[in-house]
This record gives sequence, structure tokens and C-alpha cells, in this order.
Amino acid sequence: MRAVHARAGFTLIELMIVVAIIAIIAGVGIPKLLSARTNANEAAAIATLRALSSSQAELQSSGAIDTDADGSGEFGYFGELAGTQPLRVSLGAAPVMGTPGIDELSPSILAAHFGNVDANGWVTRSGYNFAIYLPLPPGGGLVAGAAELGGGGANPASLPDPNSGETYWCCYAWPVDVGGTGMRAFFVNDEGEMLQCQNRGATPFDGTVNAPTFDECYNTAGDMASGVIVGVPSPVSGQTWTPVHH
Repeated sequence: MRAVHARAGFTLIELMIVVAIIAIIAGVGIPKLLSARTNANEAAAIATLRALSSSQAELQSSGAIDTDADGSGEFGYFGELAGTQPLRVSLGAAPVMGTPGIDELSPSILAAHFGNVDANGWVTRSGYNFAIYLPLPPGGGLVAGAAELGGGGANPASLPDPNSGETYWCCYAWPVDVGGTGMRAFFVNDEGEMLQCQNRGATPFDGTVNAPTFDECYNTAGDMASGVIVGVPSPVSGQTWTPVHH
């Protein structure tokens, strides 16, 4: 006579217990995973700004960009530093755009992938957007900042000022998805001053929704020559910027 075996399997109660355990593990683990990714992206943004600061100093000291032919080098944009866009050159001691295929920086100071500048004039790396600003010719006693041209390099219609361009530059980094790819926003300038803000409030810097303007971290709105603002609300956004210590 053939023996009859009971089918092995989970009861409904057992399945519910397993699902509950998985939910608990996910509830604990996923936030920690997201936090770890956010922290890693913020650390990468800080490291990128430090590398950019060193690269700008190297470019300026090399004199590769000297659009007024006075022997003092000027700072550059991502496309120029990465060798993917022509440098600005001097023509009769006046700044003009260099010739593509001839006036690119070689060897480049930054890796070529930093030359992947989007239509906004920004570079995106590890969940963060980066934007460099160089000074325009002074107007009304203020030194305004010029963003990088979409696709990279200087805008022929508004070239940076040769004199102020030997002294000033700044760069901002802010998350592509605030709270997702990062939280804090960061700033570095020609003095190597690195600042951060917690990037909270009604209008945090987030992707393309709200990007920092060139004067966000300066004492006077519209003036890159007014010195950075530390520990008090920005006159532009109201965010409070403090030094980065790590």
C-alpha cells in the first residue's frame, strides 16, 4: 500500500512573519544605505573642489591664459582646464577666443571628463552639479561673475575681464537631487576658502530648480570683490555659510 506524505510548505502565519521581518530589515537598512550614499557624494564634492582649487592655481601660475599679455596668468573654466575647449588668447592685448583644435590646453590640468559641460554651463559628478564663475569687467564699482558657456569654455559675447580674471574665481557645488544625492551645498574661491551650507529651508539649491548665483557667498550682492560672507545669512538666498573643516 502506497504511503501518503503531507506536502511541506509555509503556513499563512509563517509567511506573514517572514514578510514582517523583511520589512523591518528594509526599514532599518535602506535609510542607512541612502545616508551612506549622501555622505559619500558630499565627500566627493569636497574633494573635487579641493582638486579644482589646485588646478586653478596651476593654470594661473603657468600663464597659459594671459589675454592682456601682461605676464600674469588668468583663471579658467572647466572646458579650458580639461583641454576640451580652446583657451582665451591675446590679440593686440585684447582678449579673444582661441582657435579650436589649436589653442586647447595640452596636457590638460583636469581630467577630460570635467570637460563634459552641459547646456547650463555645469559639470555633474557623483550626484552634484558644479559651476565655475569668472569675473566680468567691472561695472558700477561691482565685479559681476560670468558663468561658463553651455558646452564648455568662455562665452565669446561676454569674455571674463583680463585684470580681475587674474585675481578672482569661484565655484559652487550643489546636489542634483537634494536629500537624495546629497544635502549640503559647497563653495570654493581663489583664496582657497571652502564653505558649506546645510541647504535647508523653503528653496534649497536643488538640481536645476534653484542653482546658486555667482554672488551667493559674497558680502555684497553682485560683487565678487566684496569678500566672502561667513556665519551670517547670505544677502542673496538667506542660507548661512560656514567653513568646511574636513
